[in-house]
Amino acid sequence: MNDATVDSTTLCLFDVDGTLTAARQVVTPDMADFLQRLRTRVRVGVVGGSDLSKIKEQLGADVIQKVDYVFAENGLVAYKNGQLLSVQSIQAHMGEELLQDFINFCLNYMATIKLPKKRGTFIEFRNGMLNVSPVGRSCSQEERIEFYELDQKEKIREKFVSALKEEFKGKGLSFSIGGQISFDVFPDGWDKRYCLGIVEKDHYSTIHFFGDKTKPGGNDYEIFSDPRTVGHEVSCPEDTRRLCEQLFFC
Repeated sequence: MNDATVDSTTLCLFDVDGTLTAARQVVTPDMADFLQRLRTRVRVGVVGGSDLSKIKEQLGADVIQKVDYVFAENGLVAYKNGQLLSVQSIQAHMGEELLQDFINFCLNYMATIKLPKKRGTFIEFRNGMLNVSPVGRSCSQEERIEFYELDQKEKIREKFVSALKEEFKGKGLSFSIGGQISFDVFPDGWDKRYCLGIVEKDHYSTIHFFGDKTKPGGNDYEIFSDPRTVGHEVSCPEDTRRLCEQLFFC
């Protein structure tokens, strides 16, 4: 890559699921190649709610070398130019008492939900958030789709989040529903906007954000609507590529 051709004042930040890849699927070779081509025009970063291992599964083990920034867990685990910048800790921030109260409430609530299937890993502990899945993150792709279709009709995750908001009102927690089977829980301000506080130090004149869950309650909403970004709503990886072609290659 020849840095002389790159607009180093412009940064493109991409959500992962539904934006660069199909939900929880591996990036296609064409999209991976396109991201490298895009880096000849602008700086490129990815910001996902998942932990780094899942982002690597989807975008490649060498993703932190292939893009300028990787923000795992909304930026709570941050890499720039292949180097670790910072890591935050949700347990240190929340404290053990609130953390256990929250986990216990979730487990009790999920015990009352009857689903076609239930599998394992209902609460996944990450550096910057808790990820809660009523069906369990170890479900198969078919079971994932089955739950998602049921959730679209019965609003299982939406009702769960409403119950948590009521139970833990005033405790400084935020919630966002993303992907197909889970929702994220994190301290107020630790949504995807967290990564903007990091890139601000690099003084970009324009920051574009591309995401698919941009409606209120979706895990892209806050960063999409933030005044520091130019937000772009996309519906699939092909949509993302088409939009970037129009913006940066026409």
